[in-house]
Amino acid sequence: MIGADAIVKCLEAEGVDIVFGYPGVAICPFYNSILDSAVRTVLIRTEQNAAHAASGLARVTGKVGVCAVTSGPGATNVITGIATAFADSIPMVIITGQVNSALLGSDVFQEADITGAVESFVKYSYLVRDADLIPQIFKEAFHIANTGRKGPVLIDVPIDVQNAPVGKFKYPEEISMRTYKPTVKGHAVQIQKAVRALNHSRRPVICVGGGVHLSDGACQVLREFCNKFSIPIVHTMMGKGAMPSEYKLNYGMVGNNGKPYANRAMNESDLLIMVGARVADRAISQPDLILRNKTLVHIDVDPAEIGKNAQATIPIVGDAANILRDMCDSEITCNASEWVETLEGYRRDMMPKRNPNPEFVDPCEFIRRMTDRMEDDAVYVADVGQNQIWSCGNAIVRNGRFLTSGGMGTMGYSIPAAMGAKYACPDRQVVAVCGDGSFQMSMMEMATMRQHGIQGKIVVMSNKYLGMVREYQHYTYKDHYSVVDLSGSPDLSKISEAYGFKYLHLSNMQDCDAVIEEFLGSGESVLLELNVDPYDLVK
Repeated sequence: MIGADAIVKCLEAEGVDIVFGYPGVAICPFYNSILDSAVRTVLIRTEQNAAHAASGLARVTGKVGVCAVTSGPGATNVITGIATAFADSIPMVIITGQVNSALLGSDVFQEADITGAVESFVKYSYLVRDADLIPQIFKEAFHIANTGRKGPVLIDVPIDVQNAPVGKFKYPEEISMRTYKPTVKGHAVQIQKAVRALNHSRRPVICVGGGVHLSDGACQVLREFCNKFSIPIVHTMMGKGAMPSEYKLNYGMVGNNGKPYANRAMNESDLLIMVGARVADRAISQPDLILRNKTLVHIDVDPAEIGKNAQATIPIVGDAANILRDMCDSEITCNASEWVETLEGYRRDMMPKRNPNPEFVDPCEFIRRMTDRMEDDAVYVADVGQNQIWSCGNAIVRNGRFLTSGGMGTMGYSIPAAMGAKYACPDRQVVAVCGDGSFQMSMMEMATMRQHGIQGKIVVMSNKYLGMVREYQHYTYKDHYSVVDLSGSPDLSKISEAYGFKYLHLSNMQDCDAVIEEFLGSGESVLLELNVDPYDLVK
């Protein structure tokens, strides 16, 4: 057995069955060894998308996503995908090939200090110097990636280490790291303080973040908790879908692009319970102002997030599922019925009103109609830009998932992430929604879908602009537009034909329902282009 064989056996021991990647000489021993295993490989078309595809897999399965690329430009290309996963706490293991150990630091062909380059974007990184340490390193890497606050871990393996003999392969059954012991069980005293605060509250609100999706079972416990005690909830962008969109006490997304009545609910609450949320600027732009005169209970598995952006009255460190279960089993007597009546009035009176141009597709109405027809456990993957904000505000999520790049805001995320989700869960309905700008950042992965038989459902909102930036320039620079015109974009009907996708087009809302039925009902890969008003706004 050589080091490359050992890497493959480690992946098998961790239950990995899919690796997304792109080969090169420095990673060839690994890709040669993986041929003798049951682990499937997917050749993506650019390395960044290998990480995005692994992210999509991880988010719908709860397993660690894995990708493997070569040294130098292969490794540097994957950095954006790593940073995207890190910002949203997605568990991933990234394997990079590296030049011969003896040549490290000599600037040889395709050498890059990738462990140094990703230092601020990973939970941890390894440079493997000894093939005998591969089992221990991989066991640690998977443990770190998928525990505590989850995130990406990088393992850099020089080609000589991949080819070196392994004395005796023994994969550890358990791991205990003296310097890494995340807290998962909430402190009982703090939990009881939170329960007492809730019992004294008259205007409680739960704000749900992406950490609820990352905690195994937390979404179910959250639903039990809200149903049992009738506590209103709002959510951050990453928390969308933790509670069904149509749940009666779900008041929607908060933040600059959130629902006005959701923001008002959070602002006027006397008790705010934040679960798995970072209190970041997109959700709460002025935390000191918003949190004035209220009790903040902040629940997070990462102690570094509690108090970082807002001072918590009652901090609780631990896994969201465990803490919510303990609270659910407590005696809670809070009665928020009058508060709920008030919030229902806000929802009626503050519902955003749009006046869309009838000559174009109304993206908000289109999203509502499409997601209303999607399957109960469907996966909706939104890209970044105006399409993301329209999706957050209008996509109906029941028992499925809503995926997007929230923390980093990486354009081009939706297609490879949807591809990874669909490849991992072929029986689930998966739809990627992007703009014509973000589409052109990852449209090459349509070839990957075609090669590997992955059904693709892609919606492209075409407005011939980088819409979100154009909108910012509209407000900030009074329509003085700079570098946002997408003239010269390809004919998507011909792109679809070239990649073997069925092409559909929707010019306005007249045939909307029929086109949606054809798009969702087709058993083949489909690209649907929407003609969106270039001057439509998210606000």
